[in-house]
Amino acid sequence: MFEGKTQFSALVDAARNGETIIITKSGTPVAQIGPLATKTEGTDDAERAIEELLAEPATLGGLSLREMIDDGRR
Repeated sequence: MFEGKTQFSALVDAARNGETIIITKSGTPVAQIGPLATKTEGTDDAERAIEELLAEPATLGGLSLREMIDDGRR
C-alpha cells in the first residue's frame, strides 16, 4: 500500500495503458486498479439486439405496435 500511495500517478498511467494492478496489504490482495471498459465494449451485442428488435414488428396479444399506440390514444 505504501508503494501504491507513493506511485499512484504511475499506477493510473499503467491502468490507462490497459494494465491491471493488484494492491496488497501484508501480502493479501485488497484492491485492484485497472482500465475502465470503453464505451465501445459490448456495443456489438447492443447493436445486434436493437437490429433484431427493429427487424421484427413488435406485437403483443396479436396487436401491432401501431395498433397499441392508436388504442392508447382513444
